[in-house]
Amino acid sequence: MTKKQSGFAELAKESSLYPQEKLMPVRQGKYSFVIGMPNEISMQECRITLTPDAVGLLVNNGHEVWIEANAGESSKFSDKDYSEAGAKILYSVEEVYKAKVILKIEPPTMEEIELMQHGQALISALQLGNQTPAFIKALNKKHITALAYEFIEDKVGGMPIIRAMSEIAGNTVMSIASEYLSSSSGGKGVILGGITGVPPAKVVIIGAGTVAEYAARAAIGLGADIQVFDNHIYKLRRIKHALGRQIHTSTIDTKTLRDSLVQADVVIGALRPEKGRNRYVVTEEMVAQMKPDSIIIDLTIDQGGCVETSVLTSLSKPTFKKFDVIHYCVPNVASRVALTASTALSNIFTPTILRAADEGGLEEMIYSHHWFMKGVYTFKGTLTNEHIGRKFGMKHTDIGLLLAARF
Repeated sequence: MTKKQSGFAELAKESSLYPQEKLMPVRQGKYSFVIGMPNEISMQECRITLTPDAVGLLVNNGHEVWIEANAGESSKFSDKDYSEAGAKILYSVEEVYKAKVILKIEPPTMEEIELMQHGQALISALQLGNQTPAFIKALNKKHITALAYEFIEDKVGGMPIIRAMSEIAGNTVMSIASEYLSSSSGGKGVILGGITGVPPAKVVIIGAGTVAEYAARAAIGLGADIQVFDNHIYKLRRIKHALGRQIHTSTIDTKTLRDSLVQADVVIGALRPEKGRNRYVVTEEMVAQMKPDSIIIDLTIDQGGCVETSVLTSLSKPTFKKFDVIHYCVPNVASRVALTASTALSNIFTPTILRAADEGGLEEMIYSHHWFMKGVYTFKGTLTNEHIGRKFGMKHTDIGLLLAARF
C-alpha cells in the first residue's frame, strides 16, 4: 500500500520549497577578461605567466584564457593540463593576439607587436636596457596600454614580481658560479667553500638588494668568503640584519672595489639601475686586472648591466671570455628553474587579475590604485613613463594628468 503524502509535502514538491537540482552558477565579477598567452619566442624563455591551477580559478570566475599550443611545455605544463582547467588551446599565434589582454613574460618583438590589435592591453617585462624608441613608437601606433611588471608595485611600495624573480636569481646564481668554476667547464677548478687546509673562494657581490641577499645566503651556506658593495648605507645595514651575521660590506669606492676584484673568484652584478639609468661600476680596466678564469655573473644585464664588459648572452650560449675572465650575462636566469618561476609569477598575477575584474577592468584598476598605475609606460597611444622619455628623448605625459582629464 502506497503511503499517502501530506498536503504540505505535495505543496513543497510543487513549489520552490522542494529541493531542485541545478548547476552551481559561476561567480561573475564586474568585468570579464579574455586573456591571451602566446608562446615565448625571445631569449629561450621557458617561463609562463599562469599555471593550470590559476587558469582554472580564473575560468571559474568567469574569465576566458586563450593559450597558444605548447606554450607551457618548457615549464612542464601540457596543453591537456590547461585544457582540463578550462583554457582554450589555439594553434595560431594570430588568434591568440586577438585576446583583449596579452599576458607574457618577455617584451614582445616588433613582429609580435604587428600581430597586436588596436587598443589592446599588454602586461610583460619591458627590459628597458634592451629597448629602442622604435619599440615604444610601435606600441603607441596601435594605442596599446602596456604595463611593465618590473615597475608594478604592491600596496606597501614593494615590487612583488621583481622580488620573487630576484629571490630565484639569488638562489640560483651560486649554482651557476659553482658550475663555471669547475674544471669541466673550463673554470679555475675550485669549490666555493674550500676544504680543510684550503681557503674558500672569494665572492664579491655588487648591490645589496634582494638578489644580493639571497646570493649571499647561498654563498654563506656553501662556505664562501663574501664581500658586499653598495652606495646606500641603509641597504648594507639591512642585508647584514637579514643575514644575521657580520659580513664585509663597503660603499662603492673605486680603490676598495678594485682591490677586492683583483682577489675575487666570483663577481656578481646585482646593482639595479636608479631612475631608469644603468651605470657601470666595474670598468673594463678593473676586469682586465682580475684573475684568469674567474667569473662575472651580471644579473642586471636586462637593464644594461653594471659591468662595462658585459654583453647580452642566452641560455644556449651563456658565457664568453674577455681578458681571460668568464662572463655570464643571461637576462632570464629564472628560466633555469622555469616551474618554480612560473608558479611564483602565477601566484602574483592571478589575484591581481581577479582584483582588476572586481574593479571593473584594467583601466579602472589603473585609475584606482597608484601602486598598479606605476606599471604603465604607454597608455592608449601616449608614453607615460618619465624615465623612458628621458632615456630616448621622447615626449611623455604623466599618467596622473590623464587621470585628471578623465574626471
